[in-house]
Amino acid sequence: MVNARPRPQVMRLTDAAAARIKDILGRAEGPIAGVRVGVKNGGCAGMSYTMEYAESANAKDEVIDDKGVRLFIDPKAVLFLLGTEMDFKVDKLSSGFVFNNPNQTSACGCGESVALTPAKEHSAPLDS
Repeated sequence: MVNARPRPQVMRLTDAAAARIKDILGRAEGPIAGVRVGVKNGGCAGMSYTMEYAESANAKDEVIDDKGVRLFIDPKAVLFLLGTEMDFKVDKLSSGFVFNNPNQTSACGCGESVALTPAKEHSAPLDS
């Protein structure tokens, strides 16, 4: 009999990212269930991250609860985001969410788009 291994968490949040999302959601005008995170084609490096308010989960979303924040991950983005840590950085001239993604192979100079490769699934050997 083969035991199913636990699924890895697609993304995790730093304390700074969780605090910023809580602050933003606390000021939303309507009932918001969380933040939907995904990727889309575009930009000079090929892809960019997306974030938007989510009133509810879509049927196939990967739902993550981390540090009191609920994230809904677009199913098409899961393999591109696997292992990603979302942070919130404040610098002298800017502030914003930063994705520390092990699947990122390059980024454009302006920081708005990235090149991503899907995470490779690692299979555990079967018990004999």
